Amino acid sequence: MHLPGWQPLPGVPPSELGESPCWLPDERALLWVDIPGQALHEWRPADGRHRHWSLASEPGCVAPLPGGALLLAARDGLWRFDRGRGDRQRLAAPPYDPAAQRFNDGKCDPQGRLWVGTICDDRSRPEAALYRWADGRLDRMAGGITVSNGLAWSPDGRTMYWSDTAAHVVHALDFDGHDGSLSRRREFARFAPKPDDGGLAGYGGRPDGAAVDVEGAYWVAMFEGQRLLRLSPAGRVLQEVALPVRCPTMPCFGGNDLRTLFVTTSRKQRPADERADQPWAGCVLMARVEVPGLPVHHAQP
Repeated sequence: MHLPGWQPLPGVPPSELGESPCWLPDERALLWVDIPGQALHEWRPADGRHRHWSLASEPGCVAPLPGGALLLAARDGLWRFDRGRGDRQRLAAPPYDPAAQRFNDGKCDPQGRLWVGTICDDRSRPEAALYRWADGRLDRMAGGITVSNGLAWSPDGRTMYWSDTAAHVVHALDFDGHDGSLSRRREFARFAPKPDDGGLAGYGGRPDGAAVDVEGAYWVAMFEGQRLLRLSPAGRVLQEVALPVRCPTMPCFGGNDLRTLFVTTSRKQRPADERADQPWAGCVLMARVEVPGLPVHHAQP
């Protein structure tokens, strides 16, 4: 499947590693972070306005709070960020050694609890974990992975998706919205590993960030695979969407009707010939889709 009209956000320079796109319907604005660039970005399609804020540490993800403030998870902890003043207030210290791990992918569940996973700088050890921020507490909820990614919820809120990018696996877990507990972790989708020689010929990529549409399909960015996959609630591939860049990182749905698909991408440490052939690498891409997505969940105040 080829979506017509992939385009980068006009007038917005590329990030090194864009992540965590988040559409704010009340503001009609898109947010995302550049992890190695240590920056938060905002773009408003109505007038093309682009703003960015430099940060003191590598951000992993951003989530909206009521009233316009943001939750920002970074290597140095969990923060409340005020775009108006450009300052931040720390809510929780990092629950890991920041010299070896950092916060990565994160999103709020339908009840407003922030779930955020970690990533190990040393990709050889499965020491990353998944944390839940609620009622002023940061609790460790799951572990045994290397690169936490792919968080999303089914339309009924009863299934949570969570991936380990390094293992090429997406998990599904039963989710209790009342108390925020997890159970029955199982394999939702598994993908072929990268060839031992490191080549990309025939490689379909590994699961990175994700989003869910109103039909319950799971859209996942396949890093180094130059594609998105739309998976059924049973984990079956429904559609494969080609992209003009090698390394997509996360999709999200936005626009007034939630039928604009935004995709952050990476150009970090990519070969010179690939960067020359793919000038949109690092840009946020957008295209129209037929099935709208689920709206973003706001964090608890």
